[in-house]
Amino acid sequence: MPIPGNLLTTAMAVMPHRDVDRALEFALSLDIPFWPQLPLYSYYEDMYVQASEHFPGIVLDMEKRTLRFSMTKFMDELEEAMAHLDDPAYFDITDEYSVVYEQFLALDLSDRPAIRGQLEGPISFGFNVVDQDGRPILFDDTVRPFMMEFMAKRVNVQLTRLKKRNPNAFMFVDEPGLQFLFSAMSGYGDQAARGDMEVFFSMIERPRGIHLCGNPDWDFLLGLDLDVLSLDIYTNAEVFASYGSSIRRFLDRGGVLIWGIVPTNFEPFSQENMDSLAGRLETVWATLAGSGIDREFLLSRSLLSPATCCLVNPDREKTVEEAFRMIKTFSERLREAYGLAA
Repeated sequence: MPIPGNLLTTAMAVMPHRDVDRALEFALSLDIPFWPQLPLYSYYEDMYVQASEHFPGIVLDMEKRTLRFSMTKFMDELEEAMAHLDDPAYFDITDEYSVVYEQFLALDLSDRPAIRGQLEGPISFGFNVVDQDGRPILFDDTVRPFMMEFMAKRVNVQLTRLKKRNPNAFMFVDEPGLQFLFSAMSGYGDQAARGDMEVFFSMIERPRGIHLCGNPDWDFLLGLDLDVLSLDIYTNAEVFASYGSSIRRFLDRGGVLIWGIVPTNFEPFSQENMDSLAGRLETVWATLAGSGIDREFLLSRSLLSPATCCLVNPDREKTVEEAFRMIKTFSERLREAYGLAA
């Protein structure tokens, strides 16, 4: 299985660091490293801005730190974009939009159990980016199909490059917007979303998965053709554990779950320790065992990570770094307790 389990560690890519080398050092400290996204270093590193590179119609104001969309500009630039559909470099991430991407790809990562990349997903991108009338571009029947293909190509190009550094590379599609799908997105409900997401994932090479920190419709999400699902179990433990049947089907199809358990926000982190976090996680696992999911099988399909990314702590990157250190120690403790291979 390309994506390992056995409670190895990874993390979300958005980090609060302004020191590029230090951010990369912590990203590399985990079992499955990734290239960091550093929006406090540059607005180009914002996950929506990063995904928007070369997307026709984008109006980016670096001084005001705003990202918008113009339909007139989209129509003017669409022909040029279409002319580059078979040009992989056009869909890759340039140095201007990531200060660390090429540096990460220059490393020897062949000895890692896997490595990971990421890109903002089309649902969240299309919901967050609005046109000249303040309307999300996700609702536009002209823009949305192109956006799905465009983002799929961006994911595939990145995955191809990552696989050259490690054959077990995989991708996160970051989709925080999925938690709003059934409440705030009037006119774009679950049937439309399911159809679009199925088409989107059919265009993406494997392994592929979704990361989000919110609380979506888990039946909807677990039913998508994913290889990996990364979630904030620290916040959503009770709700997620109630979806035992869907989780079992996901695991039986070969899916891997990434349990985001160590909080990165200053206050909740200061209130937790490894015993409390282990108790919280093992309660979920016990509930799933009651749904017929064998624990040994579950752990073989499980990774661990911090619960969320965090850019707003009063101590800047300190708590995030402590969370990275804790997840490593937490993983070692649980792996020893459950007799998992090193």
